[in-house]
Amino acid sequence: MARYLLLSLVTLLLTGCGSMNPINWLASDEPSDPPAELTELQNQIAIRQLWNSSLGSGTDQKRIKLVPSLDLGRLYIAARKGEVAALDADTGKKIWELDTELEISGGPGVGEGLVLIGTSDAELVALDAESGAERWRARVSSEILSVPKVAAGVAVVHTVDGKLFGFDALDGTQLWIYDRSVPVLTLHGSSSPVISGDLVICGFASGKLVGVDLASGGVRWETNLSVPSGRSELERLVDIDGDPLAVGNAIFVTSYQGDMAAVARENGQVYWRKKLSSFVGPGADWRALYVADAEGQVWSIQPNSGAALWKNDKLLNRWLSPPVVLGDYVVVGDFEGYVHWLSTSDGRLVGRVRVGDDPISSAPVVYNDRLYIYSDGGTLAAMTLLDNTPAGSSGSGN
Repeated sequence: MARYLLLSLVTLLLTGCGSMNPINWLASDEPSDPPAELTELQNQIAIRQLWNSSLGSGTDQKRIKLVPSLDLGRLYIAARKGEVAALDADTGKKIWELDTELEISGGPGVGEGLVLIGTSDAELVALDAESGAERWRARVSSEILSVPKVAAGVAVVHTVDGKLFGFDALDGTQLWIYDRSVPVLTLHGSSSPVISGDLVICGFASGKLVGVDLASGGVRWETNLSVPSGRSELERLVDIDGDPLAVGNAIFVTSYQGDMAAVARENGQVYWRKKLSSFVGPGADWRALYVADAEGQVWSIQPNSGAALWKNDKLLNRWLSPPVVLGDYVVVGDFEGYVHWLSTSDGRLVGRVRVGDDPISSAPVVYNDRLYIYSDGGTLAAMTLLDNTPAGSSGSGN
């Protein structure tokens, strides 16, 4: 395994309903293989940082899922120790900031006037998007390590014990629950649900991708993306930790030690599979899919067949973020705070900038030709590409 593994041991409780709950976390602080050293790179594109802002201590060195979320020209960010903020996406100016005094572990998810955050204390909390005032909170079954989502009056969240909850977005009343057991050994993390029309799509630690009805929670389809194999529990890990990507009538999804696949949105039929192990979900543009695998290789994938268009292996074991696309470039962050820019046409590294010393584990956000990077240390940086400007004006990539 080229990247660190974060593992959860789970046990069947002998009391209550017998649900599966995590009892211990095992983590290695260093990758099992050394990260690729970065060589001198003169930027071939002009990258300019427009502004940066900070919020608390970010993840506080915890392996949790905090992401920047965009809605109606505002960026929303959260920090482990309870801070939540709304910023103007153009200027970076904070519109509001508050300290919830919660141990935030997932989010924020934004929509329908709400900012949703999940906690390590098994609570889903809804804040008002305009002011930050608390609207409601709801109890769930375990820690939330995913980004909650909301649409059509329903807030949805995935918990680490393998449950998917639906709540009324107005008052937090529980509407439904999808409940499946989790394997004995899983990665420390959860796939975030994706809402596509009236369907909620979510990946689980068992390697199963599920589509449920948004209003009722009724199961529309279940698809085994990857089937566990091997003698040990470690070999049998097939977690879907990356977020599924919905594009038109297809869902693209990756799993660890399993497959990348294209699945029909309506019925879960698998269009194609490709052997590719990844901790993170794919990005896409009109040309191709882009994915960072578990070894740190960045791939361009043909969306109709799963065939590889190109592969870049210059960032091995650098713990890459999910990729996004800005213009003609694929962008990924790494564990040392570098942001790497690759050509979408052939995968060449064409630019590099550094946001800071902290890892970048969450997916960057693209909006109005701008790129927003949120580091694990709590720094939010806005970048753009300059046209007709000598690349040297943005400096080298060191």
